[in-house]
Amino acid sequence: MSSTVLYHGVLAIGFGSTLGVTSHQQQAVPFAAQSIPFDEFLASGKLPDGYLNSEYVARQFVERLVHYILSVPAGSYSMSQLSQLLEQLDPRAQVFFFKRLKETSPDCLKDFASLYYGFMNEFHSLLFT
Repeated sequence: MSSTVLYHGVLAIGFGSTLGVTSHQQQAVPFAAQSIPFDEFLASGKLPDGYLNSEYVARQFVERLVHYILSVPAGSYSMSQLSQLLEQLDPRAQVFFFKRLKETSPDCLKDFASLYYGFMNEFHSLLFT
């Protein structure tokens, strides 16, 4: 008799009472390979404590957030939801968000103008660091 278990996104097939999970599969999944529930983060307006635990992870998060907001249908999130999420990021990550947004889709900045100018007014000094 076999059983199938999904463990950290890795399918493990067990036979009898022994589960076929190797030590490689028990290691933590790198952030870059994880699915990020942006829809949940935008809906709740909160990031879990310690979620962005390094500058590298924060930059990866921002890169993927930019691609997410540019690819979901209009109305999937509001500017206030996005603003609430961005406010939880380090100021440099906030500036990086708008930089990446502009590089990825220069024409879209007009859609984010109010959000852009609100954040850039607060962090004008960071633009030149």
